[in-house]
Amino acid sequence: MRFRITILCILAVCLTARADVIQLKNGRRIVADSVREINGRVEFVIGDNTYSISKSLVERIDSGGPSPVPSTKQQAAPEDIPQPREQVEAGGDLTSRVIRGGQIDTAALKAIESEGSREKSAAAYNIAANFEEKQHNLPEAARYIELALLSMPDHPVLLEHYVSVLLQLGRNADALPFAERASHAAPQSADAFALLGYAYYRNNHNAEAITAFNRSLALRPDDRVRALLARLQRESTTEADFRQQESSHFVLRYEGAQAPDSLRRQILDTLEAHYNELQSDLGSAPKSSISVSLYTDSAFFDVTQAPSWSAALNDGKIRIPISGITQVTPDLSRVLKHELTHSFIAQITHGHVPQWLNEGIAQIEEQRSTGPVGARLSSLYVSGHQIPLNQLEGSFQTYSGGEASVAYAESLAAAEYIRSAYGMSDIARILQRLGNGESVETALRSTIHSGYAQLESEIGTYLKQKYGA
Repeated sequence: MRFRITILCILAVCLTARADVIQLKNGRRIVADSVREINGRVEFVIGDNTYSISKSLVERIDSGGPSPVPSTKQQAAPEDIPQPREQVEAGGDLTSRVIRGGQIDTAALKAIESEGSREKSAAAYNIAANFEEKQHNLPEAARYIELALLSMPDHPVLLEHYVSVLLQLGRNADALPFAERASHAAPQSADAFALLGYAYYRNNHNAEAITAFNRSLALRPDDRVRALLARLQRESTTEADFRQQESSHFVLRYEGAQAPDSLRRQILDTLEAHYNELQSDLGSAPKSSISVSLYTDSAFFDVTQAPSWSAALNDGKIRIPISGITQVTPDLSRVLKHELTHSFIAQITHGHVPQWLNEGIAQIEEQRSTGPVGARLSSLYVSGHQIPLNQLEGSFQTYSGGEASVAYAESLAAAEYIRSAYGMSDIARILQRLGNGESVETALRSTIHSGYAQLESEIGTYLKQKYGA
């Protein structure tokens, strides 16, 4: 999503959230969610990670320091892809054979397969797939489910899980035939029809998607499926008379009166040019055609239900308001590249990416700079009032305009600093590692050798050196 309003209120955001600040003797500081002293060490929590340092390194601990974030920590927005509820039955002894020492025992999998039981072999590979999915290693999860399906190709639960993983990988076209197989194999499964509806939706078969979602809800009421259906119905109503035009990598949907032929050609040409640039910068590209819809301003907010400060949206499809636009202006080109960057990041990371990095990269790709707000950002960091990055991992959509302005500015500063210090190649490597299931901390440490605490300190130093305090 791209931020619509000018960033003018960075220092005016209400200071509501609290954080503990560890002041180190070397002048640096660590902003943590919580801190405690134990056995001569200071233990602190940042996000989902716990660290400790020697108490001798600590000058003091300031408890409850302010940070300009909403009053509750933002968690990652739940993925809207329906998740199957049923699991393949497997005894605890089988699980303990497959998962040993916190990792998959591949020798045990081969041994189980050699025992000749199709059911047991499928269950074992499914255990491995579930383990990899929980680690966000979706390519490996898909591989293990494929092995499970070799033993039981029409098992409905295996098919449902495979469809879910394929959709998370962005392999929408691949997912559709398996979703259809799952619904035929389990005609009374609400999960199968929910996944079928989503697969149709991501393949631009909206009428079929609505039918499948309604079938799922008839079998079992579900708030998430109901929300998906409502969103799809809003989109279908708005786009009922839309036309369609395609290019090498895009499917453009538009209302004829709002998008003259010259504007459509310019938009597609601009998107294709941005596609090539992003593929060069990030080293990978989406496997499927990317859907782009053009709306009037009122239709955009009606379909997306986006916050009023948003200028565009990418929810798996790029959605752009174009009221009054007759040609691709520099600003529209930047909006297009920003939203297209999100499609690339989603493909590379399979959605496993903190929002600050997602929005930060999108902003540097559209060639936005911290220059206009650099001095204020520097003051924010010097005063210790910045939002800790670990609190910017989830969606920004629930933020007020003021909170969003800070979140976007800090995200830009973080991505700008990483590119300046380490280059776009390391940004691409961070994304690849996230796509392979590494945690944010691990991906950062294995590329730029900085965890959250050190990265925050380095960003503050970068801003101070560039803009003063």
